[in-house]
Amino acid sequence: MIQIITTGGTIEGLEYDNENNVSKGGNISISELLDNITHEENYIVQKVFSKDSRFITDEDRNTIFKAIKKSLNKKILITHGTLTMVETAQYLGKLKLDKTIVLTGAFILGTKENTDARFNLEFALDTLSYLKRGVYIAIQGRIFYWDNVRKNVEENRFETLSK
Repeated sequence: MIQIITTGGTIEGLEYDNENNVSKGGNISISELLDNITHEENYIVQKVFSKDSRFITDEDRNTIFKAIKKSLNKKILITHGTLTMVETAQYLGKLKLDKTIVLTGAFILGTKENTDARFNLEFALDTLSYLKRGVYIAIQGRIFYWDNVRKNVEENRFETLSK
């Protein structure tokens, strides 16, 4: 069984209003996106909050941690906004949890016809079937380990760090 923890972000259709400095929208649920995905493993969806990721704090990350710790499932998928996804992956990775945790999100609103949300969600679910214990980001058909990834904001993509 896979535990899916949702936190908001572009994948759920949240938009950022620069004029008023607030999030708006958010009118598609992860459950609705999952309805269009064929996946063999069972899952349960748990919404912990709904925020644009630029507003996610360490207190919020601790809320995610508590949900993971409380879960009896060893496979955890977290849907998250891409702007601070790396920071959340690092926060969780440093905790060395005995679970496989994958974060994913979207670059195009989950409410748009051309969204990458479904692809990224399905890809992330599939990666949980073979990844070992640890924290990963699975997005755009690529997998990144929590301590070897950065978001390239200029090119709007995730990249491996040079180590």
